[in-house]
Amino acid sequence: MCHALNIQRSGFYAWVNQPKSCRAIEDDRLLGLIKHSWLESGCVYGYRKVTSDLRDLGETCSKHRVARLMQQEGLKAQVGYNKRRGMYGGKPALVADNLLDRAFSPATPNQSWVTDITYIRTHEGWLYLAVVLDLYSRAVVGWSMSSRMESELVTQALLAAVWRRKPKSEVLIHSDQGSQFTGYEWQDFLAEHNLKPSMSRRGNCHDNAVAESFFQLLKRERVKKKIYRTREKARADIFDYIEMFYNSKRKHSHAGDMPPLAYEKLGNYN
Repeated sequence: MCHALNIQRSGFYAWVNQPKSCRAIEDDRLLGLIKHSWLESGCVYGYRKVTSDLRDLGETCSKHRVARLMQQEGLKAQVGYNKRRGMYGGKPALVADNLLDRAFSPATPNQSWVTDITYIRTHEGWLYLAVVLDLYSRAVVGWSMSSRMESELVTQALLAAVWRRKPKSEVLIHSDQGSQFTGYEWQDFLAEHNLKPSMSRRGNCHDNAVAESFFQLLKRERVKKKIYRTREKARADIFDYIEMFYNSKRKHSHAGDMPPLAYEKLGNYN
């Protein structure tokens, strides 16, 4: 092909492999911060609020640059939830009713669990974390981490919870309406393990407030504004926070100012 275009082969490959410009490298760095802000907002922030987040981090980029990068990546503000008919294909989402209905204080363990996903920045890229919490004690009973946000991420976290707790009766598992929770793979997993789905109303983060609260604690008390060098470093630090501190040492007001696992050992339930 190079000869047909009268181009020297060495020149062609030099062009293909040419390094990115400083501007392009900076755009890539900013785009990582932009995605983090947008994802942390629940995918609802537009370029103005994302720009505000970046300035809180000490960045000085203009809102026009942020808008351009968001448009380039297809990141848009959430301005409503009604979609025009006939414009979207694919399989319909399997959405469950909000059976939990903010009943965040069950009488026993393994009665109601909540699950959600968050995002951790590393120099290698995003690390996605899925957790399952028991509402009785607020203990993290299952978790999973991956470099990719796919349905397997949440099913692995839930499988870990099932293995760990071995519930004898049906458990209500509450989530938002993210695509990982509305697909057939998730629904099949719930049916196979005697788990009953419940989902937040569209766009209402307060319906899953306990999971949101845990992620806020994790980021405030451990992750904060750091960026881990590798995903493995982040994985190890988050494991340490969940298993060595949060579940076993961190006092929780909902659990009588005791660590979640210690509270469960009291056995003050029928």
